[in-house]
Amino acid sequence: MRPRRSPVIVRDLRPDARADLEGFARVRHRALPYILVTPESLAHDIARLHPDARYRPLVAVADDEVIGTAQVRLSHESSEPGQGNVNVYVDPEHTRRGAGALLVRAAEEHLVAHGAVRLLAWVLDEPGNRSFAELHGYRAGRSAHFLRLDLENGALPPLQAPPPGVELRRGSDFADDPRPLFELDAETTADEPSDVEFEFTDYEAWLEETWRHPLLDLDLTSVAVVDGRPAAFSAAHTDGGTRYSTAMTGTARAFRGRGLAKLAKNDSLHRARAAGYTEAFTGNDTGNGPMIAINKWFGYEVCAAEVRYVRDAG
Repeated sequence: MRPRRSPVIVRDLRPDARADLEGFARVRHRALPYILVTPESLAHDIARLHPDARYRPLVAVADDEVIGTAQVRLSHESSEPGQGNVNVYVDPEHTRRGAGALLVRAAEEHLVAHGAVRLLAWVLDEPGNRSFAELHGYRAGRSAHFLRLDLENGALPPLQAPPPGVELRRGSDFADDPRPLFELDAETTADEPSDVEFEFTDYEAWLEETWRHPLLDLDLTSVAVVDGRPAAFSAAHTDGGTRYSTAMTGTARAFRGRGLAKLAKNDSLHRARAAGYTEAFTGNDTGNGPMIAINKWFGYEVCAAEVRYVRDAG
């Protein structure tokens, strides 16, 4: 006789409960191993994200074990209000128990109650996941790739000396005054292909949410500086173990076409390998031709794809 499985319940993640944080991070790693998540990064997001984001991480629990997660928030930095994000992941060993549907329902109710008129979700490009999204009324939009680079056994392009007038520095060199990096991050993020237009104007919020994020490794973040001005950068995230991820790479508009982003990212990757990191991850919108070319040059290989699904909440 098959043992009865306990019912699945959905509730808020308890930030003061280590088991919840570890369970959330474990599920995310099993379902989406290409993005770094740690208990510390989750606790930071809960404590530091701007109140206007209405951030609400949810967990699906069965037999006192976290088996599903949802990251739920408004894109409060968008110039267009009412953009809600619903990103749901279920442990691959616990699918078909209704956890995903319960998480979606709770997430949508929360976002609509706080003014969301459009709901957006990233969905792994697999038949079961896409069918699930479409069953809940979402329609497919843009796509993106996850990419992996073997830092331990792969061959990186050789280090290049900066061209005349360009200096390579580390993110930690800007610890006393990170505002120039905020301005560079804001400009480059605004030009990223996206369904939602972002405007980073709140420096203090950026300090809390991005600059002080526990995954951000300032010593492995590389910045190309021209005439004293940060012109390009490659921001590094690390998990404290062996995994490294590029959080953002970009070049200020006035300096594009000079290979500065490639220069900065190569510097960061070489230093990450020297520090003992064995895997590097990044992601590309499939419409971002320049970064696709750069990552191909480094030797990154596509390891998964995801599709942006959208639903009107009205």
